[in-house]
Amino acid sequence: MSLLDKHGALERNATLLLASSLVVVAIGGLVEITPLFYLESTIEKVEGVRPYTPLELKGRDIYIREGCYVCHSQMIRPMRDEVERYGHFSLAAESMYDHPFQWGSKRTGPDLARVGGRYSDQWHVDHMWNPRDLVPESIMPAYPHLIETELEFDHVAQNLAAQQVVGVPYTDEGVEAAKADLLAQMDPDDELGGYDGLVERYGEDVNIRNFDGTPKVTELDALIAYLQVLGTMVDFSTYEVEASR
Repeated sequence: MSLLDKHGALERNATLLLASSLVVVAIGGLVEITPLFYLESTIEKVEGVRPYTPLELKGRDIYIREGCYVCHSQMIRPMRDEVERYGHFSLAAESMYDHPFQWGSKRTGPDLARVGGRYSDQWHVDHMWNPRDLVPESIMPAYPHLIETELEFDHVAQNLAAQQVVGVPYTDEGVEAAKADLLAQMDPDDELGGYDGLVERYGEDVNIRNFDGTPKVTELDALIAYLQVLGTMVDFSTYEVEASR
């Protein structure tokens, strides 16, 4: 009996075919799943990627609350047109501390994965106040209430603690100092004495300034702090871009 004849017998016997299929699927599943139990992470860590500061984290919450993710993705595909327009394609490690991550498939507006540092803080202030002042054809709604609303951050330590639970490596010290770190990032003169702790926890490249130019700590401060860090953690000058055509 040839191998083809044996295969024909398998196909004619429904019970035998089902049992054989289950065995093959089980073996394939074990081959794919078992190694994951021995890996600490499936994401390759990249130098420079850090958890968000308390102010950036609050800004990210506002970004999600206002539905910005509906029109703006944060995922640059490895295609030539994408890379030429937005920059280096997105790395998985850049979103390793995002819960939930802000990748997406729909863009009504441009991708924001590399928006950090591309525009000034004042540009973002004006853009949120009335997008058509800067981009006449924009259909984005205005968000003037953000600069008028003081940021609520009394419970920012709990925000960081919740992130700890899902694996973001905030230290207990960082959680306790969350409120001080948030205020320190807004105070270039460091009158509260929190600058050193902020830099020690989040690095010397952290943006420290009054983001919206008003004396109050507003929701717009937090949102701009978040936008200005997107795509800036990794030094892409050390990467060679090889995008698909």
